[in-house]
Amino acid sequence: MVIADIGWIPKIVYSQTLIIRELEGNNGNMTKTHSFHIPVMGIGFTVDTPLKVSQYGIDSVISLVDDILLEKLRKMYCDKFEIPYNEITEKTEDFRAKRITSYLNLMNNLAKKKFEKLKKVTIEKGNKIKEYLNMLPDSSSINQKFNRLTAEYFDLNEVGNWIKDNLSMGSIDVNIMTKIDKGNYINDEKLPIKYNDAHAALRGYANSDLKSSIILSAGMNPRLYSYLEQFEDFHPDKNGELKKKIVLKVSDYRSALIQGKFLAKKGLWVSEYRVESGLNCGGHAFATDGYLLGPILAEFRDNRKELMKLIYEILVQALSNKNRSIPEKKLPLKITAQGGVGTAEEHQFLIEHYQLDSIGWGSPFLLVPEVTNVDKPTMNKLREAKEDDLYLSNISPLGVPFNNLKGNSKDLAKLSFIAKGKPGSPCPKKYLVSNKEFTENKICTASRQYQHLKIKKLDNEGLSSDEYQNKFKKIVDKSCLCVGLGTSALLVNQIDTKAEGDGVSICPGPNMAYFSKIMSLKEITDHIYGRANMITRTDRPNMFIKELKIYIDFLKNKIEKTKVSMTKKQGKYLLTFAKNLNEGINYYYSLFTDLKEVFEDTKSSILSGLDDSKKTLHLLYSEIKNLSVTENRIKPGGLHEKS
Repeated sequence: MVIADIGWIPKIVYSQTLIIRELEGNNGNMTKTHSFHIPVMGIGFTVDTPLKVSQYGIDSVISLVDDILLEKLRKMYCDKFEIPYNEITEKTEDFRAKRITSYLNLMNNLAKKKFEKLKKVTIEKGNKIKEYLNMLPDSSSINQKFNRLTAEYFDLNEVGNWIKDNLSMGSIDVNIMTKIDKGNYINDEKLPIKYNDAHAALRGYANSDLKSSIILSAGMNPRLYSYLEQFEDFHPDKNGELKKKIVLKVSDYRSALIQGKFLAKKGLWVSEYRVESGLNCGGHAFATDGYLLGPILAEFRDNRKELMKLIYEILVQALSNKNRSIPEKKLPLKITAQGGVGTAEEHQFLIEHYQLDSIGWGSPFLLVPEVTNVDKPTMNKLREAKEDDLYLSNISPLGVPFNNLKGNSKDLAKLSFIAKGKPGSPCPKKYLVSNKEFTENKICTASRQYQHLKIKKLDNEGLSSDEYQNKFKKIVDKSCLCVGLGTSALLVNQIDTKAEGDGVSICPGPNMAYFSKIMSLKEITDHIYGRANMITRTDRPNMFIKELKIYIDFLKNKIEKTKVSMTKKQGKYLLTFAKNLNEGINYYYSLFTDLKEVFEDTKSSILSGLDDSKKTLHLLYSEIKNLSVTENRIKPGGLHEKS
């Protein structure tokens, strides 16, 4: 993938006015207050974040993995706000979907009340309005209009009317990991597919009062995508309005195109492609084949109009075939990005250079107690974490690399069970079941049942001590994430954890190493918009260089695993991976060499980082080539030098 870096504004003046103006004028939509959003984090870390930030116009995302957690939190919030609570038990028909609908409706109602309360202006409540406005970018047109309105005098009625017309709530979005879609049973009888976990979560959201977006992540699930078609809220009306929007989290342009076409043929429009770095992110890491974030975003920018046109034509044809209303005007499309951004300069560069609509800020918000649910011991570990404490692990039962924090309390509990000769989790929630090696029904590879059976089999293989220990460690390394990633929300809200235990898993991205201060919401927004600096270290690399180094380390590990016996397929994959990385390096050489008035303080270290990565990559490429030629007689080739 070779991408010409075209479309660059010759001289960048990092004006927040430009950003806000573009966002306000985006396809005629209502003003978008902020140029950042808070992505989903874990299962419980952002489960009630919208209730804490939406009144300030900030978009955030709730995970729908754990309906048990949502029901516990619904009871807690009902008690707190003196709202009647009727428990939805597992004996209730379609309980998972109904729990999700009820929780989302509660969040929506409470958030709306908070926002309406904020808008009821009195002299005494003036500080609340200032709190809202002070979080906006300095040059926000909303701020400018308010200052003009109140420059000479403060008329309560006039200000009140202005606020109603200009201030907006942040979107209460939801996330479904499409592959977490286990089948469910009643009395050993398998239920219809619509009761699968992801399907039920989708139905729970579709039946809610929310007018927002569903973020579908972790790849394409055709059956689940087809199920979307059954819900009217996901279809546009003749005015192009969508009650519920579809957002796809993707790692490259090709994936976006394939999934966008698939959904368009169902009469469904993708309103946003949320591009996430394959490795420089939190949670599960879905590595690309060596494609780096910069070139990927350039491809989206350069093909944005073509993507919209192509997908829209397919959509119109599908709507016509299904006798549905065809929008009288083209539907809007957003391109957003997240993964590893850490400074105001990076934030603004991404928006202006790649013409993005919003940037996701995740891991730093784990140090903002008024926004996310992180228990104090875990937060202290995050504060103290250095690069080596944040690593790409194999602990996920899904078999996907997972960003982890060394010494988290869930892993410590896991090690304690191993030391007692009882490895594995009791598996109380079973959301990540996937293995049928020993059982008729799927079980989780982190469960005590699976690990007991797997180790029993291992005992009979007659392996050497080293081989045995190596395989044993791989078995017991798996961690109960569907419990661990939600427990912190219970601890923070002082909800009983008898069933779950107190162990907390947490999934920060590598960027976490450079933030070590517990922050307020005002402080982190000031950091995002360049009014303050919350980074406590001076050695933080540029986000693109950090991602590049992570990918090179990833390639090193892949090579190490195939050294003993590299197949032809493995050799071809690794050579392609290295070539794609090399093309990315060449792209960055061209980009950063030509940039003016941006990254001036760090440009020399960026170029130095590219030089070091280039040298390392050449050595790795030669190693792959030699192993490939030796094992499989693959024709040798070379990496192209930078132009």
